[in-house]
Amino acid sequence: MAQKSIQLSIVTPEGAVFDGEATFVAFPAYDGETGILPGHSPLLTQMGIGVLRAKLADGSATAVYVDGGFAQVTVDGKQLTILTEQSRPVEGFTFDEADALLASAKEHTGVSDLEVEARDAAAQRARVARQLAQKAYDAL
Repeated sequence: MAQKSIQLSIVTPEGAVFDGEATFVAFPAYDGETGILPGHSPLLTQMGIGVLRAKLADGSATAVYVDGGFAQVTVDGKQLTILTEQSRPVEGFTFDEADALLASAKEHTGVSDLEVEARDAAAQRARVARQLAQKAYDAL
């Protein structure tokens, strides 16, 4: 019989953020968005910065901001674990916060590989924050 849900766990360094059953999960992988259904083949991938969306087994949906890390689907396809540096609800992002993140990105002026990577990640955080702030503003 086909599996109807997958156990989704989102964990940050501060602790577990979410633990529940989902029927579909989409998250930003390092190289693009990845979708996971119950029974997915084993997977280990680096995460990107963006919004994780999940349709929960009870029919509701959730969306949370995630900031890098790793995603793993177990061999049996029954568990998806998201290990991320930061996770928070998508509601509450403001234009001021997005502007501060953009200013932070502009402070990275080095040319080494690590400095360029840090600048790119900071710019992506600013873009995502701006998009989320715009969605919140549009919903008013």
